[in-house]
Amino acid sequence: MAASSDTVTPSSLRHAFGNVFSLFILILIGVLAFSIRLFSVIKYESVIHEFDPYFNYRVTQFLTKNGIYDFWNWFDDRTWYPLGRVIGGTVYPGLTLTAGTLWWILNSLNIPLSVETVCVFTAPTFSALAAWATYLLTKEVKGTGAGLTAAALLAMVPSYISRSVAGSYDNEAVAIFALIFTFYLYIKTLNTGSLFYATLNALAYFYMVCSWGGYTFIINLIPMHALLCIVTGRYSPRLYIAYAPLVILGTLLAALVPVVGFNAVMTSEHFASFLVFLILNVVGLVYYIKGMLTPKMFKVAVTLVVSAGLIVCCAVVAVLVALVASSPTKGWSGRSLSLLDPTYASKYIPIIASVSEHQPPTWPSYFMDINVLAFLVPAGIIACFLPLTDASSFVILYLVTSVYFSGVMVRLMLVLAPAACIMSGIALSSAFGVFTRSIKFASIGKQDDAGDIGNGVTQNHVVKPDRNEEPPKEKASRKKKKEKENVEKAPTATKKSERRLLILPMEASVVAILLLVLLGAFYVVHCVWAAAEAYSAPSIVLTSQSHDGLHVFDDFREAYAWLSHNTDVDDKVASWWDYGYQTTAMANRTVIVDNNTWNNTHIATVGTAMSSPEKAAWEIFNSLDVKYVLVVFGGLVGYPSDDINKFLWMVRIGGGVFPHIKEPDYLRDGQYRIDNMATPTMLNCLMYKLSYYRFVETDGKGFDRVRRTEIGKKHFKLTHFEEVFTTHHWMVRIYKLKPPKNRLRGKTKKSKSQKPTSTISKRSATQKKNPWQ
Repeated sequence: MAASSDTVTPSSLRHAFGNVFSLFILILIGVLAFSIRLFSVIKYESVIHEFDPYFNYRVTQFLTKNGIYDFWNWFDDRTWYPLGRVIGGTVYPGLTLTAGTLWWILNSLNIPLSVETVCVFTAPTFSALAAWATYLLTKEVKGTGAGLTAAALLAMVPSYISRSVAGSYDNEAVAIFALIFTFYLYIKTLNTGSLFYATLNALAYFYMVCSWGGYTFIINLIPMHALLCIVTGRYSPRLYIAYAPLVILGTLLAALVPVVGFNAVMTSEHFASFLVFLILNVVGLVYYIKGMLTPKMFKVAVTLVVSAGLIVCCAVVAVLVALVASSPTKGWSGRSLSLLDPTYASKYIPIIASVSEHQPPTWPSYFMDINVLAFLVPAGIIACFLPLTDASSFVILYLVTSVYFSGVMVRLMLVLAPAACIMSGIALSSAFGVFTRSIKFASIGKQDDAGDIGNGVTQNHVVKPDRNEEPPKEKASRKKKKEKENVEKAPTATKKSERRLLILPMEASVVAILLLVLLGAFYVVHCVWAAAEAYSAPSIVLTSQSHDGLHVFDDFREAYAWLSHNTDVDDKVASWWDYGYQTTAMANRTVIVDNNTWNNTHIATVGTAMSSPEKAAWEIFNSLDVKYVLVVFGGLVGYPSDDINKFLWMVRIGGGVFPHIKEPDYLRDGQYRIDNMATPTMLNCLMYKLSYYRFVETDGKGFDRVRRTEIGKKHFKLTHFEEVFTTHHWMVRIYKLKPPKNRLRGKTKKSKSQKPTSTISKRSATQKKNPWQ
């Protein structure tokens, strides 16, 4: 009885405490994912970051104050003046509804947090949920160990931290969790064939559609995997259950989102899912008929089914081609075309190419954002092929597609991060399994050898009893025991020999484990540094370290506060579109353009004004009822993301709509210059004048610390604009349009009496004149 209890105890303890220990580790991973994203709050303050999050914060404030019905019907007249914007029909509401629901729940529980506080901590909260979803997904592919490792890696990966630090209140904060959870439910349905999980998968996809425009990645990746399973002969009823409800129910739910609407069935991004759905039905019908008919009848039936299926597929393809042919972009959106053709945006849509996060990444950015995971991913791919299952093939396909898209657009490094963490978790788990097993069997082998030697020694020194003294019954029983032992040792010996083929020497295994631990330590150090230094600083508050200490640049909030306190509520502010969301949210003033970039002509109008001489720019802004113009200038403090560095994009976007704006007019021998070699067109444009007005007074030379040169035109006066405010570090400058000059009454009357016809003709000429040309 004692021996039997000893053999049962290890396995019972393992099953009893294994799940509890995994749950404890998952809680620690969630705490790690949340806490590592709080450096921005600890080092700076609880503040919203970047540009787009300010619009999301403003929308969330409106939602919590006015309710969901007013939110759906909200027409915002403070943006895109004089056009305005219908907010409920042009935003992805997932983030706003999530934060608003969290705020309502907390206040219902008498936890009086402000809307801003909830928005600041929404991203860290969902990063913990994303880590747990990664555990569930990886567990379905390769087990619990790989799942825990992948979750720990995702909790710290810098690529995800860059979009989920405290204060980064953007769509990706909740969308990455929705992406991973949708993939988990798809794999879970694929492994179990449960219609319950299939329904949850459609609901998770609906939440992803509500949260981010990147949902098109899901609705194209899953059809690719389903088609791969069909082509490789891995079709099963479980595949049909996993795919069909997602396409049907998920598409119907996606059409309920106002910003998507009928695009869920009318755009090319969704056509692949419908085509694969038809193919899946044809294949499913063939397999169903095969189980009911004889082989001869099956051949006839297959011919009919395949023929009918081809006819239906060709008809559907013809309809899709007809729909696509009627669109100049073939039914694809501009961002989708820029992913399929990386040169498309630079050729046809400069507004997309002008965004820095839409540029292709460099090789160092991969090491910065995923670090050592880039070296572990190949090993994870190999582990997924041992053996290859439906779940592991999906993860491989996910990795390959995300690698391609991340190479086209640096923003999509965020989509690559979960795939890299999953593959690296599988690789590390498999490697640790091999090395620990090698150490275990090596130690067991040494003990067996020592036992054999010890038995030999004792047999040599122990006095053997006389065989004649033993009774005959004991001799017979001893022979039977030896025969049983020989029979039992035969299979165990073969198993040990097979296991020893899969193990490494103990010394090599110990060294390999130490190297993996060192690699993990390096990864942790890099991730903590990235979270604390690289991605914690909010763009609204800037810092720099010099020999005399830390310097804080709070010029943006200083400028927006001035606008809020020193201008009328109905005043219109013109700036480049980057600062539209912040101006509306922080200064509460009407802007001409903002970060939504839905109207290229309106943005081109502002770009044309900035590229034009002072008088022509005044006429354009005056026609738009603009009273103040805001420019960002970094030449004094060395801030590189200022409007002078963005100016060529203003010229390109403006020239794409108004042909009289030509980029070569602003270049000297193909080079963009602001020194004494700059072109007269560049030196006389509004952007140059508003940026460098009185700049020579700072140091007497007019030295630009960003461009590292002295400006070309140092002393000039403004005739149609007047400076009303410049921040402490000259980073934000605000100008006011001067009113038109009043005519003198005497001269006006005299001119009327002398030349009435000429006055009327001049007045009509000024009315017909187009200020944008």
